[in-house]
Amino acid sequence: MLRTQPKFDLHRDVVSDILRKEASVCRVEEYSGAVDIRIVNFERDGCILYSWKGATGTTRIGKYDPNSKKNKLLYTFDKQVCVSSCSLNKEETLLAVSLAQNARGEERLKPISKCLTLLIEIHPINNTKVLKAVDFRVKVQFLHHETDRRSVLESHLLLLTEDGYVDLYHVMLTRQEGYRVVIMNPERLSKTAERIVEDFCWVQWDRHTQRLYYLTFKEKFLLRSVQFYPSYNCETVFELPLELPANSFRTVKFANLGFDHYHTERPEQELVKLQVFTNKIGSMCVCYTQPLQDKHELLYTVVLVHKDCSKKFRVSLGSDASPQKATQLHPLFIPIGYYILVYLQGYFLHCINTRQQEMLCHSLFLSGRDVNLGLQCQSANITVLHAEDESSACLLDQATGRIHSAELSPAYLLKILRSDTNSRCPSSKADPQRLAALHCLLVYMGTDPNLELKVIEWLCDNVNTFESFDQIQEFILASLYRISYEKALSLDKILPYSSVFDKKEVPECLLKVPGVFCTTEIQTESTFKGKARSLQGFWSELQWNTERTKYLDADPNPRYRTSHMQADWDKMRSERRPSSQMNHIEENTKKVLSMVDTWSLDKKLVPLFQEEDHQQRAFIGLTVDKLREHLSRHLPQLGKKKIDSLVVSYVAKLLELIRHVLESVWLKYKLGPRVLCLTQQGSPAEWSVFHFMLRILESTRSLCLPLPPGYHTLFAVFAVRCLPHHTFLQYIDHGFLQLTETFVSRLMTDLDNSDANERLKFSILKRLPEPMVKRIYHMWDHPVSSASISRDYVKTLLEKHNKNKGLAFMGTDKPGFRPEFVPLTYLAKILSDIEEEGPNPFEEQENVDARFVEETALKQTLILLGFERK
Repeated sequence: MLRTQPKFDLHRDVVSDILRKEASVCRVEEYSGAVDIRIVNFERDGCILYSWKGATGTTRIGKYDPNSKKNKLLYTFDKQVCVSSCSLNKEETLLAVSLAQNARGEERLKPISKCLTLLIEIHPINNTKVLKAVDFRVKVQFLHHETDRRSVLESHLLLLTEDGYVDLYHVMLTRQEGYRVVIMNPERLSKTAERIVEDFCWVQWDRHTQRLYYLTFKEKFLLRSVQFYPSYNCETVFELPLELPANSFRTVKFANLGFDHYHTERPEQELVKLQVFTNKIGSMCVCYTQPLQDKHELLYTVVLVHKDCSKKFRVSLGSDASPQKATQLHPLFIPIGYYILVYLQGYFLHCINTRQQEMLCHSLFLSGRDVNLGLQCQSANITVLHAEDESSACLLDQATGRIHSAELSPAYLLKILRSDTNSRCPSSKADPQRLAALHCLLVYMGTDPNLELKVIEWLCDNVNTFESFDQIQEFILASLYRISYEKALSLDKILPYSSVFDKKEVPECLLKVPGVFCTTEIQTESTFKGKARSLQGFWSELQWNTERTKYLDADPNPRYRTSHMQADWDKMRSERRPSSQMNHIEENTKKVLSMVDTWSLDKKLVPLFQEEDHQQRAFIGLTVDKLREHLSRHLPQLGKKKIDSLVVSYVAKLLELIRHVLESVWLKYKLGPRVLCLTQQGSPAEWSVFHFMLRILESTRSLCLPLPPGYHTLFAVFAVRCLPHHTFLQYIDHGFLQLTETFVSRLMTDLDNSDANERLKFSILKRLPEPMVKRIYHMWDHPVSSASISRDYVKTLLEKHNKNKGLAFMGTDKPGFRPEFVPLTYLAKILSDIEEEGPNPFEEQENVDARFVEETALKQTLILLGFERK
């Protein structure tokens, strides 16, 4: 499920270097003794602090810099001690160390206490100050802020105790002899301590954002967050009540505060595992779990603070999970982007979508003993480290000392898409997995063009709609959502995300996942405590997201549904709108088409955007109108200009996306310009493209989405090449094929007048609206077409003729008339007189040849009398 890359290997990057140093100290060629190296802590800049036993009975503390790939010795104790906590200030002048009492009496610390906390000067080694000597564990952590401060002669140290309080030490430094940095007034150091937190039972440190989360309990559990600012001021900015059992924490729990290898907790004592994850876009997830002792299932909760809701999951572990074993199982919570992975080795992997959480089908759930993270280690040995790059996670294997960066595997997700789809009757049981995998590939990973091409290839190979969802609709909506959401984060509950929301009855397989039970509750008690001036950055985004969510939840239909436009579209096709409204819609269309990439259209593979398609142009403008209206109603704070830009860009990207898909299909089947020739029969590849275009047409029509101008012409070209003529006409009659003037004009000129083609042309002419017929007739070199032109011409002249002129025609001396057939002679006489009275209505032609008119009228008379066939 995860694609991992090694970032750090304790043996390769550290141990080999330590062995060389110890060999140098012992003056031997190769040191073979045990060093007992332990990773102790990670600092904000990625540096790794570790300790090891020296060859001469010492304990050393070192630092590995991932940027320079070098190790540095920080401090050496002259005897073997147990380093339980350690932190280094940013300037590398101070080292805070917490030492634990060793179980063996001969190595007890003096004074005898369970924990001794020291502050050590290391630039140069000069002084050691005792901060605490107590009988409970102490964690130390320096604050690390990225600032442009001129002075670095101060450091700030957090001291967190198992007794349930947090102190902040403000350590002032002074420079001596130009290079020595020492503590100023070390005897007054304890007086600088500031009590930050009182009485906590759980605490978590976020080194990248410099935040402290802690849990207190009086009448109920309350989660609070303290934010440390670059000025080293701090304040409580957030609190959230949590529903946890009263005895959830029998001992104080520390998270992300290093590794204490000398404090072993029994697994059964950890009743609840709690972690907080945040994302810079303004999302916060609080995850906790509690194994149930009396059932074969696991219960865990994900509080989506930014969505103002909490989701409780109950997952069945199967009949082979004994209740005794289940009490000792705790899943891993792994944040990757806006997904939270819940992993219980040998049982399940749940990839929770924290952005679109309304339906289970947008979260991926995999179960079975074969489900794994792709790491060759036990999950009990894995520690999740907070990564600076939020699109990936850092996983530490404590057994081997290896750190891996992990991200969701596109290859694995593609494998899920392709599973069971090659069979004629794919199982609907896999549809929720395929839907979740498709959205993960398109929305979360969709910036990779090569990956998008693989998804399009999958669409081509699986043209038929799945039982529970339309994969082409999902591709279009998910891709558009990703493109638009990158421009405005507030659109996540407004824009279409999935066609599932448009279904009147959502298939049951998308609502329920076997073995997973989910309940959703509204979480309205979160409180932002910070001052208005200090709620900035992440906290400002989070507050904005929660307030907007509460507002949108009050509206029953905040998400735009394209199907709501169906009535307006039908009305536009059947009625003539006032010119002012049509002009407004046309202006919308012009804005959209001006944004479409029309550069070098003649070099594009697929000939779209190269003709006027009045119906699609009207549809494009109407889509802009409806979407703009929806955004203005729900997000007026964005402003008219911003909304107009977003809407026009959204529709333009829709048209470009469809063209991009067609060009990818064009390349896949290696089609060239010859496919646009109407005189050749279609190949199997062209039939596949035609079928795919038909599916796009069906998907967009049911969603009421516009198509690029020229799409219907291109589709009709493929249809006439691939389908028998009678099937082609049925496609027209059932509305699958829309005849355009461009296509019909090419059909009339490119196809010869064979019997089959003649019948096809006549059948198409009968299906055209009258205004288009008049224009098309002039392009067809055929007697019937000429007859039609003549009839229209005669009708026009006779309508202008003055009927009071009588029947004086028998005595005419004009040549060219044969009086043998009286009706024909009369008609020709009238036409001749009318021609003399005014100019010819056909501007680009000379006067009509009287003999041609006579012969045409005679031919039509014989046809009407039944003496001659059409």
